[in-house]
Amino acid sequence: MAPLPPSAPLLTLVVPAYNAQDYVTRCLNTLVGHAEVEVVVVDDGSTDSTPALLDDYARREPRLVVVHQQNKGHGGAVNTGLARARGTWVKVVDSDDALDRASLLRLLSHLRRWRQAGQKPDLVVTNFTYVREGSRLRRHSVRYRGILPQGRVGTWSDVGRFRPDQYLMMHSLTYRTQVLRDSGTRLPEHCFYVDTLYSFQPLASVRSLTYLDLDLYLYTVGRQGQSVADEVIIRRLDQHDRVNALMLESMPRAHEVPPELMRYLVHIYTMSCVVITTMALRSGTPENLAIREGLWQRLDAQRPDVSVRVRRSLMGRLMNLPGRAGSRVPVAGYQVARRILALN
Repeated sequence: MAPLPPSAPLLTLVVPAYNAQDYVTRCLNTLVGHAEVEVVVVDDGSTDSTPALLDDYARREPRLVVVHQQNKGHGGAVNTGLARARGTWVKVVDSDDALDRASLLRLLSHLRRWRQAGQKPDLVVTNFTYVREGSRLRRHSVRYRGILPQGRVGTWSDVGRFRPDQYLMMHSLTYRTQVLRDSGTRLPEHCFYVDTLYSFQPLASVRSLTYLDLDLYLYTVGRQGQSVADEVIIRRLDQHDRVNALMLESMPRAHEVPPELMRYLVHIYTMSCVVITTMALRSGTPENLAIREGLWQRLDAQRPDVSVRVRRSLMGRLMNLPGRAGSRVPVAGYQVARRILALN
């Protein structure tokens, strides 16, 4: 793919949108109005008034581009948006979420200074805040103080250890666009939970990174039927497993990446195993229990080096306890983690 032109916008914000008529305007209102920001909205085959609403918005906002496509799912919409991105950096914003405008201004100030100085970090990490649907009260912000190089551009050797319940999510990531493209990341279509892959696969191509303590991303939770609800996760456990398999497939070898990065990749992969194992045990259905069994068999067969590290971790040991404890402890531990993350 051709390199970005020198006149590229500072930042591209990619907004995948499907049947988003009730909230996409609210989202876009927090993104537009910046001369250095390009907004690419991908209408993913919406069947409500979203297409017309977006076209009308684009007529009033010259820096907003609307792409209409047949439905390909969240991953397919993100792929389309990333392919159209012209900014030096790129960030994905879901259509039912928003950005804090003051924090966005501060982020742009940092990006502008880095680009002018010729110092372009491959990854910029910021905070995200859980916002309860229908309430102005912010429940809790996820921050990375003391873990990542803060306010300066560093490398993976500057990265500390993440807690078991702590990991980078799509909402916290702003990639340098060329690095993201060079990583070859392409999300599967018609599959939920691809955010995890977006937060995983490109990291092997990241060499420089920084953390800005900005509560930038406002992540809406509490909507009925949301994909992070436990009952929805159980119903779509096969899709979680599909993403887990793709994560394992893209996992680098230890000698290919810095040890701090490998440690983190094993950590986030372990958390994927935790979700699948605990939800399978919680549902107790033969289909989901078979998914759980298949996950561990796949891990042992394809990457025994990773399997050893996962099984030796605290969470890995809890996932594989024998007897009745092996059925109860993982579920209880997962529920504690959910409360910590303010998802309930």
